[in-house]
Amino acid sequence: MDTLSTTTSSSSTVTTFDLAQVPLREVNSALHAPGLSGEFLITGPAGAHNVAVGVNAPVKITVSGHVGYYAAGMNQQAEILVEGNAGTGVAENMMSGTVVVTGNASQSAAATAHGGLLVVHGDASARCGISLKGADVVVGGNVGHNSAFMAQAGRMVVRGNAGHGLGDSLYEARLYVRGEVASLGADCVAKEMRPEHLEELAGLLKAAGYDDDPASYTRYGSARSLYHFHSDNVSAY
Repeated sequence: MDTLSTTTSSSSTVTTFDLAQVPLREVNSALHAPGLSGEFLITGPAGAHNVAVGVNAPVKITVSGHVGYYAAGMNQQAEILVEGNAGTGVAENMMSGTVVVTGNASQSAAATAHGGLLVVHGDASARCGISLKGADVVVGGNVGHNSAFMAQAGRMVVRGNAGHGLGDSLYEARLYVRGEVASLGADCVAKEMRPEHLEELAGLLKAAGYDDDPASYTRYGSARSLYHFHSDNVSAY
């Protein structure tokens, strides 16, 4: 088959797709094949959008280079590594599996993600974790404004600083920030770090490859004053 190459080592077989030669539609179609298994390498992405979207198999995929919008969107089961930066909506609506970005991520990383783990080793832009619904997000650097806006469930860890409006209209997601927070959004407040939170945070950091002291973080969560409409809180809606 002239659209891909396969290399075999003593331990595994890696199938390589070169996006400079193979249309992205063909690559994604191959990654949706029934009974998919093995390891895959995607080269030459050159900022292409929708790389490795909708994968639903326990495979390992490495993307060698920068990607555009919605890379690894709707991921299920797969372990996807992006060796570079990612555009808007990386791991959007992820259900399970792991997505790792070695560089920076643009806005809306892990938007509406229901499960799995997104790790961004660099910075993440605005609205990281917007409407998060159960996934875990660990950012090695900073996050932009309105991150975790309307986050309903899941956990977000920020090893750097957070922009304005963190956790605005937050529901039950838990946020951990090591650096400074420019401002908190409506109904988001600092909360006590109890032993169970220190243990939870240590596990999230370990899963992302970090060994920070959990005690150096501040936990943020919902004050729960906006759960039900009340005229005294009308200015916050």
